[in-house]
Formats: sequence, C-alpha cells, structure tokens
Amino acid sequence: MSNTPEQVAIKGGSKLQGSVEAPPSKSHTHRALIAASLSCETSRIENSSLCKDTKATVRAVEAYGTDVNLKDGALVVRGTGRIELPVDVVNCLESASTMRFVTPILAHAKGISVVTGEASLRQRPMQPIIDSLKQLGVQCYSTRNDGHAPLVIFGGTYDGGKVRITGDLSSQFISGLLFSASAASKSTSIEVTTTLYSAPYVDMTLEILKRHGIVVESNSNPTAFSIRGDQTTNSHDHFIEGDYSSAAFLLAAGVVTGSEISVSGLKTSESLQGDSAILSLLKDMGVEVETGNGSVQVRTSNLQAIVMDATDCPDLVPPVAAIACYAQGKTKIMNAERLRTKESNRLAALSSELRKMGAEIRETADGLEIAGGSALKGAKVSSHDDHRIAMTCAVAALGAKGETMIDGARCITKSYPVFFDDLESLGGDIRGWK
Repeated sequence: MSNTPEQVAIKGGSKLQGSVEAPPSKSHTHRALIAASLSCETSRIENSSLCKDTKATVRAVEAYGTDVNLKDGALVVRGTGRIELPVDVVNCLESASTMRFVTPILAHAKGISVVTGEASLRQRPMQPIIDSLKQLGVQCYSTRNDGHAPLVIFGGTYDGGKVRITGDLSSQFISGLLFSASAASKSTSIEVTTTLYSAPYVDMTLEILKRHGIVVESNSNPTAFSIRGDQTTNSHDHFIEGDYSSAAFLLAAGVVTGSEISVSGLKTSESLQGDSAILSLLKDMGVEVETGNGSVQVRTSNLQAIVMDATDCPDLVPPVAAIACYAQGKTKIMNAERLRTKESNRLAALSSELRKMGAEIRETADGLEIAGGSALKGAKVSSHDDHRIAMTCAVAALGAKGETMIDGARCITKSYPVFFDDLESLGGDIRGWK
C-alpha cells in the first residue's frame, strides 16, 4: 500500500492459515509493456503488476511516444510504430529492468536522450549496455564516467551490427538488446561471451517477442542470437500470471511458522519464471508442496538444509535464507555474487540483519552459509532500503520469539505494495503499517 510507514512491527509466534492470491508477475509485466510499446497497434495487458517498478516502465514508454491507459483494470497500450525523442529526462525510479530495457530502445530516437533514476538505481551497474551500444555505433556515456546512470544516449545511428556481451552480471542487458534489435534497419547478432545467468528470463523475453510476431534465431544454449532488422511488432493481448519471486515470501512465511497456507494465481506448470524454482527448493528442504488449479499449498514437517545454486534464480536467495535459519543442518547458497549489486549488497544485508535475530549466518565469496536450528528472537532490523531484505526480515520475524521492528519498510512498494496486508490476512501479527 502506498502509505506504508517507515517502521513496521511484527510479533512472532502466530500460526498462519488460509489462502492469498499472488501479485501479478513484475517481470512479465515489464516485458509485455516494452513489447507492446514497439507496436503501432493496441495491446491489452490484463492482471498487470502496478508496483513502483512497473509504473516506472509505464512512464518510460510514454516518454518515447507510447499511449498507456488503465481501463477496466487492464493496461491498454498503443505505440506509434516509431521511437520518439523524449522531451525530458527519463526517470526510471528504482527499476533496473526499466533502465536496461529502455536505454537500447532510445538508441533509435533521433537526438540526445538522458536516462536516470533514484539514488539506489544510480549505483547499479550499466557498463555492459554502454559497451554494447558503442559496438553498434551508438554513442552512450555515463555522465560520471563510472558505468552508472545518469546515461546519455546519442540516438538515431542504430542500424544493426554485432554485439559481444557478458551474461554473468545480469540477463536484463541481453533482454534490452533483444527488444531493441528488431527496430534497427539491418540485422543484429548478439553473442554472450560468458555463462548466461538468469537464462529463464531471457526465455521469457523471447517468448513475449514471439507473441508479438518478432522472429529471433538462437542456438540451444542460448548464447547467440540473430534478429532480422525492420520487423513489424504486432499487437498481442496478455494475461499476467502470478509472480513467483513475490509468492516465495508468502510460501516462506507459511514454512517458518509451521503453517498450512496456499497461494493462488500461480502458473504451476511450464512457467517461464526462473523463480518458479522455489517449488523444487521447498521440496528439497522437506516441505510438502501440493499444486493444482493455479494454487500452491505448503505444509511443513522437518525442515532440512540444502545446497542452492542461485545461477538462474538470485531473487530466491532472500526467502530461502530466511527458511534456512529454521532448518536442520547447514544450508549453502552459491553462485549468488550478483546480489552484491542489487538495491543493496544483499549478501551483506542478509548476513547482518538475520544475525541480529540470532541466526548463524556468514557471507562467502559467492553466497551464504547458514547453520539452521538456532532459535531466532525479535530485534530491531533494517531493510537497507531493499524490498527483498524487508520481506526477508518480515518472514524471519514471523517464526521468531518476541517482536521485530523493521526500519525502512516502505521500500516494499517497489515490487509488492500489499505484502503486509497479505501477511495479516493469513493471520500475521503486524503493527504500525496502517
């Protein structure tokens, strides 16, 4: 909710019960908006996410000429078929997805575009997209010459070409290039020179482009892509499935409290969301997981430690870390070094805040080690202005003894504005947020 205060108190010990609907997928909504904005026809996006991040994408596509309206609960999107030069600076707020998708698209706008964001986004790495555009003949600069926003793009010279880019920092850079390539006059080829992390989210981008009629040829890995230029982006109506990265926190809340809850609105088979891996991770930890009719139900008996590879699902590290505090044995999370360049240094933030509650947790070179079984206790913790840290602290607090005070709780509006409402509807004892 938009008026969430900076401090929220959560009392542990409550049993949760009932069902709650997962919020719509933020990742899917971003991509549907971007693809629809490149068409000169009208697309309709039902059940769209309306969190702070996706609102940033709405503002960004409107800046280059797209008409977006909320009608009967759906986003109605109509592009102009061309990328217009924004009349003002494009402010992506805190959304790295928005900036990484929109920057290469603005390379098609004739003139100079400036893309920036709030303080946390201006600390997120953007050098791969700067380097990629320069390979395509587009001058793009960091105003501070440090690989961070604000970015200045001298557009109108993107005719296609060849790009070599790393894939181990963020797959969002590759998605941004894929979205922009079809609007070039000539073909574009993209070669990923490292392991592609979060590959399922590139698959999601490819699927949404396909729905809009854009043809992308790729190898099986995928590490190489070829996009023919001057393609026409068709309209397409989307229904946005539930968001697994947000639902993971609801499921984790049920697990740490030993409760039986269900989360509806999720695509329980063939979802392209990398974070749907939460279902298999929970099963590996000893959680009984039942799926059916778009709903996931969890029931806990004896939680066990696991080894988690975060290569394709880094956003699951925070909720899994909270669960691991209550599991028997030592949980090891690896290939999660990218979390150091998120809204906060998430590895450091998870270590410091969960330790305040009595967790045995330590940061490693590429992840975390958590020795479960210690009884957590309420404490005063900080969100580090990071929505996923705030939600992790809330989940851990529900299973702890006593009351936990979370400073900076308002940051949940970035991805899940009604998170505390949903926890309360399940029976969580949450105070100070209304």
